[in-house]
Amino acid sequence: MSEHDFTNTEHTGVILVDHGSRREESNQLLLEVVAAYDQSSSWEIVEPAHMELAEPSIAVAFARCIERGAKRVIVFPYFLSPGRHWHSDIPRLAAAAAAEHGDIPFVVTAPLGLHPLMMEVISQRIGHCLQHAGGTADSCEMCTDSTGCAASDQGQ
Repeated sequence: MSEHDFTNTEHTGVILVDHGSRREESNQLLLEVVAAYDQSSSWEIVEPAHMELAEPSIAVAFARCIERGAKRVIVFPYFLSPGRHWHSDIPRLAAAAAAEHGDIPFVVTAPLGLHPLMMEVISQRIGHCLQHAGGTADSCEMCTDSTGCAASDQGQ
């Protein structure tokens, strides 16, 4: 098997990287996303990383993947849009991390963007929030875990 066979889940690490925030609540969301993805995917190694402002960094996540047996790493930008971070910052940080581990092969994937399933996610989120604002649904997981529901707190 080639070390560049990124389709093989064995010995492949996956890093989900977001921007990072000074708000711990925002950083906690990535940990929840990673835990859910880890449970639902077939990848053996899934790690969180923040591009900046919080830990773990891409370098730390890369090292954790290697410690857990990864021979190659997939870096998934948990971003809605392609931009400077996707085009240059994340690849640069991933390359630096790979260089620290003998230039282990890595690939940076596309961000979420216009994936067709995003339209369904948007529709479901809007629908649920409108039901909650109308009193016919409980708050969603975003509002349950935060200080309140923006949908029901506005203009009422």
